[in-house]
Amino acid sequence: MSRIPAAAPQTQSVSAIFTEIEGAFGRVPNLFKAYAHHPPLLLANWNKVKAVMMEGSLSRKVKETIAVQVSRDNSCSYCVAAHTGALRAIGVTEEEISVIEEDLDKADFSSREKALINFARQANREPLRIPDEEFAVLGQLGASDAEIVEALGVMELFTAFNKFLDSLQVEIDY
Repeated sequence: MSRIPAAAPQTQSVSAIFTEIEGAFGRVPNLFKAYAHHPPLLLANWNKVKAVMMEGSLSRKVKETIAVQVSRDNSCSYCVAAHTGALRAIGVTEEEISVIEEDLDKADFSSREKALINFARQANREPLRIPDEEFAVLGQLGASDAEIVEALGVMELFTAFNKFLDSLQVEIDY
């Protein structure tokens, strides 16, 4: 049970944000209902979701995989459930989701994509222990600086969501 209740729109601006979120997801997830208690934070995080998850050059599959893997590393059940569901929604099969969970090296990603996913996970777990060689490998595989920053942006977004959701024990609605 969530430590705070889901907030209903109290202002026209929150209502408009909820309408936009519902248009994107078909509903307003409890994550955003919790953020609605502080409308400026709701708006900032919704804008960040759009910028990080809906724009850029990395595929949605790569981004959702980073979201799931980082959330799994952080033990955030809400985000694991939500973004495993997002993988399904974009057509990733249950079999491939199992491969992604068990052995990313066997998953259907390019070497560059796998390296970016693993880099984001490493940055989440031990950011000060990433060797320079790791960056060299990313470059050799063709990852641009923009893609590296984009992968880190997904990690950053979900690390923050993981902590927020777990602190409030927001109820899983996926």
